[in-house]
Amino acid sequence: MSERNKQTVLDFYEVGLNQKDFHAAAELFGDHYVQHNPRIADGIAGFEEFLGTLRRDFPELKAEVKRIFADGDHVIAHVSGVRVPGQPATAIVDIFRLDDDGRIVEHWDVMQPVPDAAANPNGMF
Repeated sequence: MSERNKQTVLDFYEVGLNQKDFHAAAELFGDHYVQHNPRIADGIAGFEEFLGTLRRDFPELKAEVKRIFADGDHVIAHVSGVRVPGQPATAIVDIFRLDDDGRIVEHWDVMQPVPDAAANPNGMF
């Protein structure tokens, strides 16, 4: 189940966020989708509205999964997101819960801009 769930989330990043293909991404969601990001509404309609905003405001946005972990029905992804090519990335941790059929039913995220300089040499990824 964990490997299947990781693949579903990887597919979501590719078709949903990188390709911004709502119809392909919608196939990856369960019947009831709970969103914890306060800027995005619940349900598939909330995701569709969010994706429309991305298409309009950040058509070249790219999400690159650096690490992905799964534990049963939960998947955690450590992601580098670049809204506009050449601009600094955002470090993102997304947490997904998937249903018994391997479809996304819940999402949380935490985002932090990647600074130009850091107090350590370790990087965010």
